[in-house]
Amino acid sequence: MEAYLIGIGRKLRKIRKDKKLSLSNVAGKAGVSAGLVSRIENGRTLPSLPVLINLVGALEEELSEFFLGIERDTFQKYTVIRREDLKELERENAAGFSYQLIYNRNLLSVGLEAVILTVQPGASREKTQTDAFEFKYMLSGRVTYLIDEEAVELGPGDSLFFDGRHPHNPQNNFEEPAVMLVMYLFLDSGSGN
Repeated sequence: MEAYLIGIGRKLRKIRKDKKLSLSNVAGKAGVSAGLVSRIENGRTLPSLPVLINLVGALEEELSEFFLGIERDTFQKYTVIRREDLKELERENAAGFSYQLIYNRNLLSVGLEAVILTVQPGASREKTQTDAFEFKYMLSGRVTYLIDEEAVELGPGDSLFFDGRHPHNPQNNFEEPAVMLVMYLFLDSGSGN
């Protein structure tokens, strides 16, 4: 079943975008959080059957038609992702932050997602938490990373690894955009969603 994880998320996102619906709109209709919809769309979690049924209903799609065309994601010897194939990810309440999905994959009980995060000068938001271990590698610019009550300054070539369950947030109080490679490592908690 895990082999279909990425296909289900991609199909949900494509239908939502084709219908020009926001994450919040679909989440509200389905009775779930926008964060959960984002994690499902990005292949980071597999929805329970009731949640999937509610999401498909919120998109006003027929459940019997939904699985048509979803291919099983089988592992290849290698994967190449071209620059022109990078996709923008939506994040709620993240003005001044842009995420470009480089790669995501579930391997048995481990999920991996890699994004390029750009934080504009002056951008700040509330601290957030994820169900992942996070690795950040600064490509350019500078940020102050807040983790719990600690502040860590990062510049080009610096890296940071931490448990995303701790409240965290990058702040760019500098004059140029900060660009970093971010890798999320999701471990299966067995929760189902």
